[in-house]
Amino acid sequence: MQLPAIERAIGYVFTSRDCLQQALTHRSFGAKHNERLEFLGDSVLNCVIAETLYERYGDVREGDLSRLRANLVRQETLFEIAQGLSLGEQLRLGEGELKSGGFRRPSILADALEAVIGAVFQDGGFERAREVILNLYTAHLARLDPSRSGKDAKTVLQEYLQGRHMQLPQYLLRNTRGEAHAQEFEVDCNIVDIGITSTGRGASRRMAEQEAAKQALERIGAQ
Repeated sequence: MQLPAIERAIGYVFTSRDCLQQALTHRSFGAKHNERLEFLGDSVLNCVIAETLYERYGDVREGDLSRLRANLVRQETLFEIAQGLSLGEQLRLGEGELKSGGFRRPSILADALEAVIGAVFQDGGFERAREVILNLYTAHLARLDPSRSGKDAKTVLQEYLQGRHMQLPQYLLRNTRGEAHAQEFEVDCNIVDIGITSTGRGASRRMAEQEAAKQALERIGAQ
């Protein structure tokens, strides 16, 4: 494992490399794995994101803040950040998970990122973990739009169409590529009333639907 490369990517150097190694160890590997660190990291991540949103948006209501936070800490966002860190290449996986492409699976990568955050917290404390999280979330926080209340693309599209008394979009699975647990899904989003069809791709059907909805919003100028 290229531990220093991960440290450069997250901007933190571990005092205990064993802590980082545990964070990158999936339970299928059969050694001391990362599930407890994942639990810890999930809590620290939610706390830091909640504090950041609270401080940045003093006029946003509690319910909207909760939706913004949920959007930032959901699996899709964690998976995107983990991909940017090439985290999958550093994971220790059992033989079965390796063969099935576990290093590309969204749930495994999202969990591993939370475990890495938990490892930073355990190794360096809350402030260092906070620094790492804010660094990882720089781009996501920069493009955050509180007026959308953290709603995902499918929800925004549905509300846009309902507000104009149009039929709801239809999501159709167009194609699935790759082996089990390492698949790419391709989904069409059809909006009959305005004759728009957009296509989204993702590592899960849900991600592909969200991408298709996002593309549809951009085409109709509602994004």
